Amino acid sequence: MTALCNAGCQASMNAAEVQALIQTGLPGAQVRVASDDDTHFEAVIVAPQFEGRRMIQRHQLVYASLGQLMGREIHALSIQAFAPSEQK
Repeated sequence: MTALCNAGCQASMNAAEVQALIQTGLPGAQVRVASDDDTHFEAVIVAPQFEGRRMIQRHQLVYASLGQLMGREIHALSIQAFAPSEQK
């Protein structure tokens, strides 16, 4: 994280940090993350782990890679999740 806080304050994260967390949680994934305000993020993810999974399951895998940061440092995340076979 870019900063550590005491007494319940929230540290901000940037797009590169969110991208690294997703890539760590989904090895082999191609990940692009963007944010205008370091609170609301948009991610496009192509991952072999998504093959044969429904969209909700794909999102759950992404959320699992971010853990407790969702709803705290990461207020909102828009996810476009694709399996490699769905890419041209």
